[in-house]
Order: sequence, then C-alpha cells, then structure tokens
Amino acid sequence: MVIAEVDSLLRSSVANSVPILVEFLRQEVRKTGFENVVFGLSGGIDSAVVAYLAVQAFGSDHVFGLIMPYKTSSKASVDDALKVVNDLGLSAKQVDISPQIDAYFAQVHTTAPLRRGNKMARERMSIIYDHSVEYRALALGTSNKTELLLGYGTQFGDLASAVNPIGDLYKTQIREVARLVGVPQSILDKAPSADLWEDQTDETELGFSYEEADTILHLLIDDRLSLEEVCAYGFKPALVETIMRRVQQNQYKRRMPVIAKLSSRTIGIDFRYPRDWGM
Repeated sequence: MVIAEVDSLLRSSVANSVPILVEFLRQEVRKTGFENVVFGLSGGIDSAVVAYLAVQAFGSDHVFGLIMPYKTSSKASVDDALKVVNDLGLSAKQVDISPQIDAYFAQVHTTAPLRRGNKMARERMSIIYDHSVEYRALALGTSNKTELLLGYGTQFGDLASAVNPIGDLYKTQIREVARLVGVPQSILDKAPSADLWEDQTDETELGFSYEEADTILHLLIDDRLSLEEVCAYGFKPALVETIMRRVQQNQYKRRMPVIAKLSSRTIGIDFRYPRDWGM
C-alpha cells in the first residue's frame, strides 16, 4: 500500500516542474557563456525528457543529440531516439562506437559484461565532450535521482555532465514528466535499460523494481526515516539494507574527487563558491 501512496505523491509533486526545469537550464547554461547543449540520446526515457526540456529552453537549433549504438545495441533503442529527433526537429548525429570498443577489447581480453559496459559508457561520454567543442555546447546530464543515489551508472561515463536538469527527479517522477512534455509512447512503455549488453534491463540487474527503490529512497532520504521505521511499512530488512548500503558506498560517484588539504583555501573545502560569483 505504501508503494502506491508514495508513487502517487512523487508523481503529483512534479505537476509544475517543467517550467522550473526549463528556466533552470536557461540560467545555468547561459551564465557559463553557452547557448548550445549536447547530450547522449539513447532512446530511453531519461535522455528523451532532457531533449524535450532542452528544446523548450533553447529551441531545436541549439540542441544537439548524439546517438551512439554498439553493434549489439537494440535497434528499437535507435528507432526511439530517432523518433525524439524527428518529433523535436533537433540536430542529431549517429556515431557507431563498435570499432573503438572492439579494438580495445581485442587487446584487453575479458568476458566481464561490467567492464565492457563501463568502457562503452565512458566512450560515449568522451564522444559527447568531443562534440561539445565542435558545437560549442555544454554537456547535459541524463541521470535521474534514483540512479545517482544508488550509484547505478558509470563514474565519468553516463554520470558525467556540466549541468543535469533531471538529477532531483526519481525514476517514477521522470515517467510523469515524460508524459507532461510529450515523450513518444513507445519510450514510455518499454522496460528501462542502459542497453549495455543484450537483453539487459535495469530492474533485473538491480534486483528490485524502481517503484520499490523510489519508495524506500523517498522514505530514507526525503523523509529521513530510519531503517527500522522504513521496515515498519512492510519492507524486508534485507532490501532496505541493500538500498541503504548502495547509497553509502556510491557517495564517491556523487562528488568531485577529494583533494588532500595543504593550503588555506583548498578546492572543494574552503574554496567552493557558486560558479556565477566573483573572486
């Protein structure tokens, strides 16, 4: 019962979020001196939402999407990415990452899906940042709050960005925002997947559903309940402990590298001001 209640709460809380996120993008991108944005367009719901928000913020002429399939990537993912491109009329380029990935693993022999997946995620982000120079564009993030809290992403890969408009939206909230901005139905309906290897789905890999994760995370993070208080709602202690442990263990992915303090003003410790201030 609590899952349905929290899910309804999370979905209803984003009713007025679109204009806020659009204005956030305008302010945060333009204060750095940029007018263009670039990001990876996977065919999934997160990057689709970012695309629709970015076009509202800057217009399609200033938004660049990169579709970067590997040879085993789902054709449906590419097709869905192209639906977003065609619907919004934004500029897009398709870059096949198979040659460089295969060349690397021809020398570094491994069958570990995680290593290959991480390499692909970082290769894609490398391509995004390379094109950010070509387009003079700021790189947008496409990781949601659930992924960031659980560490479900690759450090300096899909988790990297200069500005992230959706990082404070849980996955269930992303689905609601997607409906609000008009994301194609085929993207709304399909199972979430990073598409890093064949038949991969997020929830199978995580071992729990996004509805379960978002409810528990909301209770732990937003409501600041203890493990015991969350379990009192009927959740199994092992599941709550797993989610809590993931949040704790993946803190390093959510912050800049820790710097050893030697001077009176150390970056990230004493020297940490908003980017739009003076000295």
